[in-house]
Amino acid sequence: MPHRFHILGVPHTISTREYSSCAFTQKVVRLCKMLKSRGHTVIHYGHEDSRVDCDERVTVTKRYDLHKAYGDHDWRKKGPPIYRGDDHAYKTFYAKAIEALRTRKKSGDFLLCMFGNNHKPIADAHPDMIICEPGIGYPDGGFAKFRVFESYAVMHTYLGRACLDAMSNNMWYDVVIPAYFDLDDFEFSSTKDDYFLFLGRINPGKGPHIALQIVEAVGGRLVVAGGSGSLGEPRTGRPISEYVEMVGVVGPERRKRLMACAKATIVPSLFLEPFCFVQVESMFSGTPVISTDWGAFAEYNLHGVTGYRCRTFEQFTWAARNIHTINPYACRTWAERNFSLERVADMFDEYFYSVSNVFSGNGWYHPNTTRSELNWLYRSPPSPDGSPRSP
Repeated sequence: MPHRFHILGVPHTISTREYSSCAFTQKVVRLCKMLKSRGHTVIHYGHEDSRVDCDERVTVTKRYDLHKAYGDHDWRKKGPPIYRGDDHAYKTFYAKAIEALRTRKKSGDFLLCMFGNNHKPIADAHPDMIICEPGIGYPDGGFAKFRVFESYAVMHTYLGRACLDAMSNNMWYDVVIPAYFDLDDFEFSSTKDDYFLFLGRINPGKGPHIALQIVEAVGGRLVVAGGSGSLGEPRTGRPISEYVEMVGVVGPERRKRLMACAKATIVPSLFLEPFCFVQVESMFSGTPVISTDWGAFAEYNLHGVTGYRCRTFEQFTWAARNIHTINPYACRTWAERNFSLERVADMFDEYFYSVSNVFSGNGWYHPNTTRSELNWLYRSPPSPDGSPRSP
């Protein structure tokens, strides 16, 4: 059943594939493509330079607006700018998006808020729409009636003790649908170069200092790609060693090659990751992942199949020395069968069908006489040799 979706871009970025340093921006770009490919009507609201697959691209911010808010910030070299929810870009985005929606919305339309509380002012102005947060992986937000979380780890963190104590819930439309990826953005390689990769924001919470220590211990080489910080042990401030090559913020093509050729991606995050795009992007590239053992890693990094999850430094170094035992084809199979646009589109179609029935049908009791399967939550695990398993 086709629906109409109004998708809000990220106010301080540009919805384009090239803006690859912002995961939220890439979710906007990919979701537009995914929904459009399924025959839905897609209306995007964002910057004038946005490039997305949609039926209508509504300009609500221009180059002037971002320049007035963030000056000459070069996102290609530095990543996304530091933003405030009350700066010029955000105020302009809110005012123009609210007005543009008034003339375009129809009964039963979805409003997809991609950036948590940063989109709430727009949702508050249009309470008659079906308001959904389609990818919660942020610490604030969760204001919408209909919420999609990126992992059970983050959903359970949000709902937490209150639901456990209450012994009751209203969670029928709080679901888990993972992040989704375009196969064209990745290059698979079973042949690896002699380096480990750390890719992402360089701050202590992401654990770059642990990645450095691991590589030093095994006598390897670490390529660090990312911005917004400095490398080194945060408590001692020790300098970067000769084991590290810093390459800064990289664009889509170099990012693709770095992930494909690394013998492993190290993601030793110290916080509870709601999803961690980098781990699945690496798997699409046939590159195994060495991660911590909490948050979304426990769901998406299959221990001994797509990489290793570790709790101690000794475990990390063992994983690094033995990462060659992980089959690149198993990594690729797991990613392609579970996180591709095509696969995740099935999950969203099922979810949006259920949500739309709250407004136009019998809600929770709405029948579906055409159903032939119930595989929307099925995950297809690979065998260690890389071959897929079917339900």
